Amino acid sequence: MTDIFTRLKQDHDRHRAMLERVADTSGDTEERRASFEQLRVDVSAHANAEEQSLYAEMLARPDLQDKGRHSVAEHKEADDYFEDLVDMDFSSTGWLARFKTLKERLEHHMDEEENEIFAAAKKDLSDERAEELARIFNERKPEEKQEVA
Repeated sequence: MTDIFTRLKQDHDRHRAMLERVADTSGDTEERRASFEQLRVDVSAHANAEEQSLYAEMLARPDLQDKGRHSVAEHKEADDYFEDLVDMDFSSTGWLARFKTLKERLEHHMDEEENEIFAAAKKDLSDERAEELARIFNERKPEEKQEVA
């Protein structure tokens, strides 16, 4: 069974590739709109499911609350960027500039989770609990995708 940290890293790797795919598009094309929408839905569903699994666990532990709150705040920041981008002209230079900022922020967030947040959480979680959190994440993510879409 995969643990929560491995499962989240799998999504992060896919999100990095999706970010590059959107960054490689130009103008208000079907390719840009479809790639962006796929990214928006998957990242948002991932964040929601992550909050209901790993971050719910971290927020319940006093020594991990600050790290959990920080990551949840970064999820909200990403949601705000996605909302802005949906409402902008996809062919404008402003859209591309805003997307590049989102891309940088998401890459920073994923790196921070993988290098700091996960390491801190791993210290306090048994292997069994880490596997259980992966099951919770895997159950929640498809439901969250439906909600977000």
